[in-house]
Amino acid sequence: MITRKSKREIEMMQAAGDLLVKTHKEIAKMIKPGITTMEIDHFVEEFLRKHGATPEQKGFQGYKYATCASINDEICHGFPRNEKLKNGDIVTIDMVVNLNGGLADSAWTYEVGEVDEKGKRLMEVTKKALYLGIEQAQVGNRIGDIGHAIQTYAEGEGFSVVREFTGHGIGPTIHEPPHIPHFGEPNKGIRLKEGMVITIEPMINEGDWKSKMDDNGWTARTIDGGRSAQYEHTLAITKDGPIIITEQDE
Repeated sequence: MITRKSKREIEMMQAAGDLLVKTHKEIAKMIKPGITTMEIDHFVEEFLRKHGATPEQKGFQGYKYATCASINDEICHGFPRNEKLKNGDIVTIDMVVNLNGGLADSAWTYEVGEVDEKGKRLMEVTKKALYLGIEQAQVGNRIGDIGHAIQTYAEGEGFSVVREFTGHGIGPTIHEPPHIPHFGEPNKGIRLKEGMVITIEPMINEGDWKSKMDDNGWTARTIDGGRSAQYEHTLAITKDGPIIITEQDE
């Protein structure tokens, strides 16, 4: 069942989003060659608890960490680890913040030191694809309009769009209906209504869009070793257009 959130519920999610943004901005200062994603994970958990919040995905279906940390060819759900990040890596840090019952979810891909031009381009295209999808998140539009905008742009730039993992509704739990694919046909799928809160989180690959699963049962990576980037926002559908709950640029 798709839930529509009240003004009060959206305000609670916005408070969680504000803290999530602060967390990402602290992570951005930390990312450099030599740091480990386990250090980042420990920082995030401590930072959230210091601000009265908890990492919502820790314990979700047995997941053990406060963040997902996906490096280079890892598409999503990478485990934080003690391996040091290297110059030229790209790393996606994904987290869900629970602040007094309000949830917010956002992933961001970071450059580690100096990244090559193709890697920078992958990140630029993925981020722009996210915002093109958000532009379609209007009352009366359909879910297919979001995916079509993302797919058309990303594939037009020579990249591929992951199919197996999608955006989703959020609140009161991490994953709620509906699924939000990042590919599709315009004017297809469920119609967007005021009060829906969803994530849009395109995962864009250098090579083939298909993924394979690591033995840990969580981490998905590209089948051809190409790099993958991801940017994700939580947004509320309103009559005046989408409100990005996790916007970093304000």
